[in-house]
Amino acid sequence: MDLGLTGKVAVVTGGSRGLGLAAAQALAAEGCHVVIAARGLEALTRAAEAMRSRWGRGPKIVAVTCDVSTPDGVDHLMETAAIECGGIDILVNNVGLGRGGTLEQTTDAEWREAFDHTLFPAIRCSQLAVPHMRHRGGGAIVIVSSIYGREAGGRMTYNAVKAAEISLTKSLAQQLARDEIRVVGVAPGSILFEGGSWWKRQQEDPKGITDFIARELPFGRFGTPEEVGVVIAFLASPRASWVSGSTVVVDGCQSRAF
Repeated sequence: MDLGLTGKVAVVTGGSRGLGLAAAQALAAEGCHVVIAARGLEALTRAAEAMRSRWGRGPKIVAVTCDVSTPDGVDHLMETAAIECGGIDILVNNVGLGRGGTLEQTTDAEWREAFDHTLFPAIRCSQLAVPHMRHRGGGAIVIVSSIYGREAGGRMTYNAVKAAEISLTKSLAQQLARDEIRVVGVAPGSILFEGGSWWKRQQEDPKGITDFIARELPFGRFGTPEEVGVVIAFLASPRASWVSGSTVVVDGCQSRAF
């Protein structure tokens, strides 16, 4: 299926690995010019070079080293995207962090960190992307949350910020519909990729992860970044023109919520 994305410009945060890289690759495969952003120069450069090698003279691939947990980092990313690619049609908000423990163990600094590295990047990136989308006659914002924004699971701070992202998705969708800008959420379940949190746990406690898979994952395996990336590309495309305000679960029926 042709998703109708050829020539569109997509900005993907957290784009050097995992879900962000998979989303960027899926968008590039559909003909999008892609701007990938991350803090780590080495991994970001490696990801961009691999994408350029794969698509050659096809879509433009731009790598931007920045910290989107800061206003200056977001400004730099959006300004670079506009200069290098001429505008923005698609934004994939894909950064998240949540540390801490129980209520009494979690410090104010850990709470602030979770919001600064998850919710505020989505807010600030969206604020700066919307004028570009409005100028181009519309666009799509995809916010990557989690099944643990819909139900209990994971760290308390992570639950809170991911739930906030799901709420933000609905609010922004209602505000921006008049500008032909859709806002859609994607809530992945447990996804395995090298260097990711589940991969690290698997190295540290193989038996524990085997038990987790048997207990929690009905298909008997983790999901892959690519299985989420293709959903993001579809939701960002004109083929999903009547999908806005929803958060789509991509979890192999792991979650319990209706």
